Amino acid sequence: MSPPSRRLQTKPVITCLKTFLISYSLIFWITGMFLLAVGVWGKVSLEAYLSLASEKSTNAPYVLIGTGATIVIFGLFGCFATCRGSPWMLKLYAMFLTVVFLAELVAGVSGFIFRHEIKATLGTAYKVALQTYNSTGTGSSAAVDTIQRTLLCCGMKNYTDWEHTPYFKEKGIPTSCCKDTTKCSPETLKDLDKAKNEVYTTGCFALVTTVMEANLGIIAGISFGIAFFQLIGIFLACCLSRYITNNQYEMV
Repeated sequence: MSPPSRRLQTKPVITCLKTFLISYSLIFWITGMFLLAVGVWGKVSLEAYLSLASEKSTNAPYVLIGTGATIVIFGLFGCFATCRGSPWMLKLYAMFLTVVFLAELVAGVSGFIFRHEIKATLGTAYKVALQTYNSTGTGSSAAVDTIQRTLLCCGMKNYTDWEHTPYFKEKGIPTSCCKDTTKCSPETLKDLDKAKNEVYTTGCFALVTTVMEANLGIIAGISFGIAFFQLIGIFLACCLSRYITNNQYEMV
């Protein structure tokens, strides 16, 4: 057992660490809620862009939602472990923070390194989406329609890209390219010269990549910030666990 005087000197340190760690855990819990919100926002805002690459609903937003939910749970666990003063719980909390830190760091670095490959893949997928486009409103065709309506664009580089697609030969340029659908008759959409004044002439790919890079940059910045913020929690949890173990301090 430690001398009473030493225990009296150690108690304020542990109390201070406990206060800081509880405050950190609460902030960590809030970041989890924030990630949940970002995941939902990404699902709503970027679904059309991301789904082009896989021709299916992307799982990327669900990863953020799952990560956010996990952080919320462990944030509460961190508060409980701190109040309880259990060394093994604090160590488990520190291990979790370490795993999440490494995972977010690897994901962020990988996204930065392979961003050009992602852009190239998206370009190839967009070309395929144009060639396989149909008016059923599903899969990549729905994504193309959403992008053209949202970004006010048409085709990959410009509206004339549709001329070389099977859909154009049958029905002309898609109505999602129209500035005003009431003025886009089937005859107009099948004639590039007539359609020029009724459809958006700006290509979509440059706009898509700009939107993707801007939004993914925000998400990456948030992820990196949260990742390095976890180092504080790891340090506090390890210090508190060590003080409690070395001084055989029991929390009431």
